[in-house]
Amino acid sequence: MKTVQLPDGKRVPALGQGTWRMGEKKEAHADEVAALRLGIDLGMTLIDTAEMYGEGGAEKVVADAIAGQRDRVFVVSKVYPHNASRTELPKACERSLKRLRIDAIDLYLLHWRGDVPLVETVEAFEKLRSEGKIRRWGVSNFDVEDMEELLATEDDSSCATNQVLYNLENRETEFDLLPWSQRNKIPIMAYSPVGHGRGLLNNATLKKIAKRHNATPTQIALAWVLRQPGVIAIPKASNKAHVRENAQSTDLELTKGDLTEIDRAFPSPKSKQPLAML
Repeated sequence: MKTVQLPDGKRVPALGQGTWRMGEKKEAHADEVAALRLGIDLGMTLIDTAEMYGEGGAEKVVADAIAGQRDRVFVVSKVYPHNASRTELPKACERSLKRLRIDAIDLYLLHWRGDVPLVETVEAFEKLRSEGKIRRWGVSNFDVEDMEELLATEDDSSCATNQVLYNLENRETEFDLLPWSQRNKIPIMAYSPVGHGRGLLNNATLKKIAKRHNATPTQIALAWVLRQPGVIAIPKASNKAHVRENAQSTDLELTKGDLTEIDRAFPSPKSKQPLAML
């Protein structure tokens, strides 16, 4: 499995697992847990979740999936912006730790930017880190200006990642955020890397390229995201078949011809675009 290095030197799988929309239906719990456990066995040991997902339900799914194998897994969770103050962040973290049934979160992210000053959130993150409640912190849905402001609040570059929407239909990051992140050695974590809904996967160009590689459109879309240095993809798969499909995308290598066809079907932005988010 290809890995990506975080700023502190820790290496994590370039292909992880997302959990958005998990933990919402009791009858799906066993299948969701089984899917995550299979993903771990296949090397996708980074699992991303959030207090927002299922209002804590997804974190409970993750808890059952990693039970008995905590040391194998890199756990990422996210805090609501309204809980990102010096008083509320520690409480939110404790609630997540309790639901996850772990002692420390490997990477704790601000889910998106809110009204709490960044300097206050950073101070609260650093306090949690010094207390051993989290091992690293980062952000999500931050554009270049936000990242530059964030780095200006720090004594050093402690931000471990920026999680953003990045897929073939959403290439806004490529104009300036992705190059900026690569220069500053802050990995991008791509959520919804195969799009939202089935629209992207029904694209004729993707289907044609997939057929050439004896692969699926999902695998081509993931291989396209994973080709970028310093990018981690976190697709969600709530059944075992999709987990296996995602895992096999790491074996694919797209040709220059493939990439040219993809660029024609999904052009990269020629000017600055607002950062899309779901």
